[in-house]
Amino acid sequence: MTSQSNSSPLVLRQVRPAQPEAAFNYDAAFEHDLNALKDAGFYRHFARLERLPGAFPTALLHQAGEAKKVTVWCSNDYLGMGQHPVVESALHDSATRFGAGAGGTRNIAGTHNVHTQLETEIASLHCKEAALLFTSGYVANEAAISTLASRLPNAVLLSDEMNHASMIAGIRHSKAEKHIFRHNDVAHLEQLLAGLDPARPKIILCESVYSMDGTVAPLAAISALAKQYNALTYVDEVHAVGLYGADGAGVAAAQGVAQDIDFIQGTLAKAFGVMGGYVAGSRRAIDYIRSFAPGFIFTTALSPVLANAALESIRHVRQASALRTKHQRQVRCLKDALRSRGIPFRDEPSHIVPTIIGDPFVTREAARLLLDEYSLYIQPIFAPTVAPGTERLRLTPTPLHTDDMIDDLVNALSDVLARVWRSKETSRAVA
Repeated sequence: MTSQSNSSPLVLRQVRPAQPEAAFNYDAAFEHDLNALKDAGFYRHFARLERLPGAFPTALLHQAGEAKKVTVWCSNDYLGMGQHPVVESALHDSATRFGAGAGGTRNIAGTHNVHTQLETEIASLHCKEAALLFTSGYVANEAAISTLASRLPNAVLLSDEMNHASMIAGIRHSKAEKHIFRHNDVAHLEQLLAGLDPARPKIILCESVYSMDGTVAPLAAISALAKQYNALTYVDEVHAVGLYGADGAGVAAAQGVAQDIDFIQGTLAKAFGVMGGYVAGSRRAIDYIRSFAPGFIFTTALSPVLANAALESIRHVRQASALRTKHQRQVRCLKDALRSRGIPFRDEPSHIVPTIIGDPFVTREAARLLLDEYSLYIQPIFAPTVAPGTERLRLTPTPLHTDDMIDDLVNALSDVLARVWRSKETSRAVA
C-alpha cells in the first residue's frame, strides 16, 4: 500500500494554481491611497526633533541636512518630566543595575521587582487596591476594554462619542453591544442606560480630559448614574494624570469621585515623561484583566529601566504641587494673550488650547510658516485624529514655557494666521 506521505508530492506536482493574466500590483494600490490622502490634505509629515536635556521646551529640528533650535508648543510632556534630573538619574542608575530589557513577558521571566513597585505606586496614586502595567496607554485601553467586555456575559458598552481610538479599538475587538452617547451629555447617557435590561453587565467608557478639544468630563454625574444603573465606570485619565488633583491623580481625584470610578486608565508617557500605560482598580478586577487579557499576557514586559524612571517620576510629581500651580498659571497666561490679540481658540477648563482653523491646507501652511520663519514647532492636526473640517493647531503650554515665549508665540500666530487666511481668500477670489 502506498502511504499518503509518499503519494502527496505527486498530487502537489500535478495540481498547479492557474496564473492570473495580470498579477495584482501592490505598489500601485499603496500609491493610489497615499495620493488620495495627499490630495485631501491629510498626509502627515513628521518633524525630526532632537530633545535637548535641560533645555525643554527647546529642541533641535533636523531638516534638509541642517539643524536649528525650535521651541516646541505641542508636546505631551506636559510638565517637562521627560528631561527632569530625577528621571534622568533613575534612567542612568537602573540601566547599570538592571540592563536594558525585561527579558520576557510578565508571565515568563519578565516580571521585575520594579514592575511590582511601580504598580503599587500607581494603585496608591489612584487610591485603588491594585494596578496593572502595560507597554503603552493604547495597549492598556485595547486590552482591558476588550477583555472585560468580551468575557462579562452579554455585556453592553456605553461610550462617549469623542473617545480615543484605543478605546474604540477595545470596543470593536470585544464584539460586545455598544451604544454611543453624545459628548459629555449625561442626559443622553441616562436615556441609554434606562433602555437597557437592568440585569445586563454595563460599562460606561469616557475620558476625563479629551486630548484634541480640551473638554473635561462630568465624572461626578457619570459615576452617580453608574451607581443608579449598576454599571461599571472606566475612565481614561491619560491627559490628566500628574496635572490635576492634590497629588496629580487626575480629574476624578480633583472632582472628589476617584473612589467611585471602577477603572482608571492612565499613561506614563505624558505628564510623567517616560513610557507605558496602566489600569488601576479593585484587586479582583485587575487580577481578572491580568489573567485573561492577551494584550498583557503575550507581550514583552516594559523595560525595567523605563519602569524605574516612571516610578521616580510619579513619586516626584505627587509632591510637586508647585509645578502643577505653575502649569495652570502658564495655561491662563497663554489664553489671556490669545484673547487679547483676538486669536480664536477653544477655551475649555483644561490645559489643552486648540486653535481651530478648519482647512487642512491652511493649517499645514500656518504650521510651516511658524516653523520656518519663527522657529516655533506646532504639529498640524488632521483627520482621522480630528473630524475633517476641524483641522487645528493644538497648543500645550507647560511650566517651562516662559512669559516671553508666550508673547513670541502669540505675536507669530497673529501674523501667520492673518497671512494664511488672506492668501486663502485671494485664491478663492481668483478661482
